[in-house]
Amino acid sequence: MSMSHLYGTDGADGVEMESFEVSDWDLQNEFNPHRQRHRQTKEEATYGVWAERDSDEERPSFGGKRSRDYSAPVSFVSAGLRKAAAEEQSDEDSDEDEKPGKQEEIPKEFVPKKLKTGGNFKPSQKGFVGGTKSFMDFGSWERHTKGIGQKLLQKMGYVPGRGLGKNAQGIINPIEAKQRKGKGAVGAYGSERTTQSLQDFPVVDSEEEAEEEFQKELSQWRKDPNGGKKKPKYSYKTVEELKAKGRINKQLAAPQKELSQVKVIDMTGREQKVYYSYSQISHKHNIPDDSPQQPLGKDSKPQGFALPELEHNLQLLIDITEQEIIQNDRQLQYERDMVVNLSHEIQKMSEVLSHEEKAISNLSKVLDMVEECERRMQPGCENPLTLDECAKIFETLQDKYYEEYRMSDRVDLAVAIVYPLMKDYFKNWDPLKDCSYGTEIIAKWKSLLENDQLLSHSGQDLSTDAFHRLMWEIWMPYVRNIVARWQPRNCGSMVDFLDSWVNVVPVWILDNILDQLIFPKLQKEVESWNPLTDTVPIHSWIHPWLPLMQARLEPLYSPIRNKLANALQKWHPSDSSAKLILQPWKDVFTPGSWEAFMVKNIVPKLGMCLNELIINPHQQHMDAFYWVIDWEGMISVSSLVGLLEKHFFPKWLQVLCSWLSNSPNYEEITKWYLGWKSMFSDQVLAHPSIKDKFNEALDIMNRAVSSSVGGYMQPGARENIAYLTHTERRKDFQYEAMQERREAENMAQRGIGVAASSVPMNFKDLIQTKAEEHNIVFMPVIGKRHEGKQLYTFGRIVIYIDRGVVFVQGEKTWVPTSLQSLIDMAK
Repeated sequence: MSMSHLYGTDGADGVEMESFEVSDWDLQNEFNPHRQRHRQTKEEATYGVWAERDSDEERPSFGGKRSRDYSAPVSFVSAGLRKAAAEEQSDEDSDEDEKPGKQEEIPKEFVPKKLKTGGNFKPSQKGFVGGTKSFMDFGSWERHTKGIGQKLLQKMGYVPGRGLGKNAQGIINPIEAKQRKGKGAVGAYGSERTTQSLQDFPVVDSEEEAEEEFQKELSQWRKDPNGGKKKPKYSYKTVEELKAKGRINKQLAAPQKELSQVKVIDMTGREQKVYYSYSQISHKHNIPDDSPQQPLGKDSKPQGFALPELEHNLQLLIDITEQEIIQNDRQLQYERDMVVNLSHEIQKMSEVLSHEEKAISNLSKVLDMVEECERRMQPGCENPLTLDECAKIFETLQDKYYEEYRMSDRVDLAVAIVYPLMKDYFKNWDPLKDCSYGTEIIAKWKSLLENDQLLSHSGQDLSTDAFHRLMWEIWMPYVRNIVARWQPRNCGSMVDFLDSWVNVVPVWILDNILDQLIFPKLQKEVESWNPLTDTVPIHSWIHPWLPLMQARLEPLYSPIRNKLANALQKWHPSDSSAKLILQPWKDVFTPGSWEAFMVKNIVPKLGMCLNELIINPHQQHMDAFYWVIDWEGMISVSSLVGLLEKHFFPKWLQVLCSWLSNSPNYEEITKWYLGWKSMFSDQVLAHPSIKDKFNEALDIMNRAVSSSVGGYMQPGARENIAYLTHTERRKDFQYEAMQERREAENMAQRGIGVAASSVPMNFKDLIQTKAEEHNIVFMPVIGKRHEGKQLYTFGRIVIYIDRGVVFVQGEKTWVPTSLQSLIDMAK
């Protein structure tokens, strides 16, 4: 079989040559991936490419087997003649009828060349091998395909209608071809770039560098043309490089400690080896026995001089030398660091030495001063030491030699030097006659001897504080002697004595004097006191102790109240001496205990006095009323108002009603009303209950004036009563406004420096502020209302607020009350 389907012919010589043109088989194979594969026949498997085929144009493939039509007649087509156009058109129509699914015909420019003889031509073949090609329809075959070229261009960023290139610049002129001089390979005759490419892409070609690099690479595979041996290359390491390597390895030694105990199995050699750290692998040497000897090949030459043992030993010597250099460098650096450290130590020790020499000098001076003091304290000395001179010596020690003074045992030093001088100073001292004697000198010794680091409030600090021990052992015995001979009713001298020493004496010593010496004497004197027989009031010798003792006197108040209560059993309000005795105790007793004492012992006596009062408008005796009103500052306003409501106002209103029923003189009634009202203070008149009683009297007078229509009526009486009512109620309103303004001013004065948000903005806030001042609980009652108003608890009282007025829950109704009365009731 001829291979003319694969190779064309070159002219008349008939030499076969490979054709690189695109054939029909190539197009079908490229653009029909689902084509039917040619199945190899038995004959093709036997003869290969020389097997017979029904078509010389088809290439051998592995597709399905095609059956031959042996019944068809043999047709011969001349290879040297071209058919007419009409015959070609008829052949094309017949081919399309036979194969309706066949693709359109391929342009003739891309049909492979065929031999003029020795092969069959298909009817679809339209040109000769040597015929001229037309470029008019170049690329028209794209319409017979699926547009693979256009798709590939679009995937690479091509936009239809624009040029190619990075900036879509394209090229105007077609790509030029440069003719090669000979038949050598590409680049054998130098650069093949055209003038146009050099203009469009100006790139400098380093031909000389490329040639040198090529010759260098080529010389590696050639022998030396001179025939000499290649010189060995030596690598040198300087001492500085080795030192730097040693420092780096030393820095990396710390992180590698964790890997120092790792077990490593080395299987790179002929035998398995076990290492216990990665450092052993890094220091592993190339032992000759570890590397297997390679068998000599046919062309390989044996080494002329191979001594691996010698190389190994030399390498060991080099490594040992390197290690010695590194070790010596480290030792040198260590010695240098040691020199620096020792220099610092010498400097430090020199400073310590100078400090110690200075301390020794100071201590020797202190010792000389102490020995001088001891010498002057010896009996029979010509210049004995005084307490003032000793204080100056201690001041010098404290100022110039402070550290040594603080470090020394001041207690023993003071006991040895100061105590004898202090005893001699106070030997003739009488505290009650000269209470301030020695305060200045003791205050000076307090600053010299007292230990500031200790809070000495108990006798346990005597062993550590020289001043406390001095006061306890030298000063305290004189105080005990004088208190034992002191009379409690003569308290002035003792109080003055303790007041003058309160800032000098330690706190725990003062507490001991008051608790163990003074209080038992006062308690014993209170037990023996009789308020009925003693002419000296008890407050005259108890109250002077309040600034010093304060709450320590609380246990004395209860027996004093009991004795006063016993003395008041047969007392009558006409005796004013009781008020003189009780009045000093009002601010001493607690408010609760004082109110309870008044209610139990004084208020019943005053109620009996008011019952004995006879109200007579024509001849009134006011003594009993004065006796009761005189106690207004002693008893609370609420207690006084209760007395008046129960024992005074019922009789007073009854007398007013009977007077109005007997054709009275309204001018006299008005004067009588105003006269009684003037007997009460403003604080009592401001109470809601008193206001209600006087308003009730006004209402009775108004009803009396309005009911006497047919009878005789004094001229102007009705107008006078109406004017009186209007005036009194206006006064009440003005008084309430003035009170509220005073309270607001007081709140403003107390609120200086406080934020503006804390100022009460309404009446409820004012009540809450008052409750906080008097420690009274003020809170709403959850879920409880009266006529739509929220109920509150003010202490134990239930109230509600309506248009700036406080209403208190009474027995049957809600009663309006003032804020002060509310506070008094809550207490």
